[in-house]
Amino acid sequence: MNAPPTRSERRDTEPARKALTDRGALQTGALVIIAFAVVLFLLVQAQFLLISLATAIVVFSLTSDAINFIARFRLGPVGIPNWLASIAAVALISAILLTLTSIILSQVNTVLTTTLTYAESAPSAIAALFSFLGPDIQTAVFDAVRTVDVSGYLRSIAGQAGNLMQGTVLVILFVGFLFGERIWFSTKLTNFFGDEAQAERVGRIMGSIIHRVNYYLLVKTFVSAVTGVMVYFVAKLFALDLAGALGVITFILNYIPNIGSIVATVLVALVTYVQLADPTATIAIFAVVGVIQFLNGNVIDPILMGRALRVSTFGIIISLAFWGAVWGIPGMFLSVPIMVALLIVCSHVPGLRPIAILLSREGLPETEAETRAGTGAAPR
Repeated sequence: MNAPPTRSERRDTEPARKALTDRGALQTGALVIIAFAVVLFLLVQAQFLLISLATAIVVFSLTSDAINFIARFRLGPVGIPNWLASIAAVALISAILLTLTSIILSQVNTVLTTTLTYAESAPSAIAALFSFLGPDIQTAVFDAVRTVDVSGYLRSIAGQAGNLMQGTVLVILFVGFLFGERIWFSTKLTNFFGDEAQAERVGRIMGSIIHRVNYYLLVKTFVSAVTGVMVYFVAKLFALDLAGALGVITFILNYIPNIGSIVATVLVALVTYVQLADPTATIAIFAVVGVIQFLNGNVIDPILMGRALRVSTFGIIISLAFWGAVWGIPGMFLSVPIMVALLIVCSHVPGLRPIAILLSREGLPETEAETRAGTGAAPR
C-alpha cells in the first residue's frame, strides 16, 4: 500500500500543478480568440449569404404563426392543408418582398437623379451654413465639399441597390425551403437532442425568441410607417421634390435603433436647405420632423413596446456598432433581433446568465417560468 505524500512532497508538486493550470487557462484563452477570429472572418467573407439567411429567418418567423393559424382554420368539415397554407404564404411573401424592393429601387433612382440635378448648387448651399464663422471658413467648406466625388458615391449606391434585388430573390428561396422543412422541425429537434424534455425546452426558448422578435418588428413597422407618412406630408407641405423618397427613407432608417431617426431628420433638413436655400424653412422643417421623430420614437414606441424589448440601450448600441462594422447597413437593421435572440439564449444557459443580466434593461432577463407561460413577448 502506497504511503500518502508528505507535506514537503505536496509543497514541491503545488508549483507544477499551478503551472499546468495556468497553461491550460492560457491555451483555452488562445483557442477562444482563434475561434472568434475564424467566426468573424467567415461572417465578413460570407456576409451576403448570411445576411440573406438571417433576413429569411426573420421573415419566416413573422409568418409561421400566421400559417399555423390558417392551417387550423376550417370551413365546416373542410380544413386547409398545411402544404397549401405554406405555398400561399411563400407566394404572398414573395409578392410583398418584390413589391417593397421595387418601391425602394424606384425611390433610389429618384434620389440619384435629383441628387445629380442639385450636385452643382449643393457646395455653395452647404458652405452658406458656415457663413457666420467668416468668409475664410465659408470658402474652406466650399472647397472641401466641391472636392467630394458625388458621382463615385452615386455609382456605389447604384451598385448596392442592384444587389438588393439579388438579395430579395435569395431571401425568397431561403423562406421557401424553411417552410418546406418546418413540419419536420419538432421531430428533428427531438432526434437531435435524444431527449424529448430537452427538445421541448429548446423549442420553448426558440418560440420565445420568435414571439419577442415578431412583436418588436410589428411595433417598429407600425411606428416607422406612421413616421414616414408624417414626414412625407411635411415635405409635401414645403413643396420638396423628394417628398416621397424622404418618406420611404425615413421609414427604412427608423428600423436602425437610436441613430436612424437622427440621420433621417438631418437628411430631410439638408434636402430642404439644398433645394430651397432658405434657412428659416430649413429650421422649421427640422423642428417639425424632429418633434415627429421624438414623439413617435420616445413616447409612442415605448408605450406600444412595453417590456417586450428588455435589451438595455447600451447593449443595443454595442450590437449596432458590432454588426454595423461586420455587415454594414444590413447588420444595423438586424442588430436588435440578433441581440434579442442572444439575450434570451443567455438567460436560459446558467453559465451565460450573467451576460444576460448585463444586456437586459433592468437586470431582469426572461425566466424559465415566463418562457413556459409564453409571457416573454407580451407587453406589460
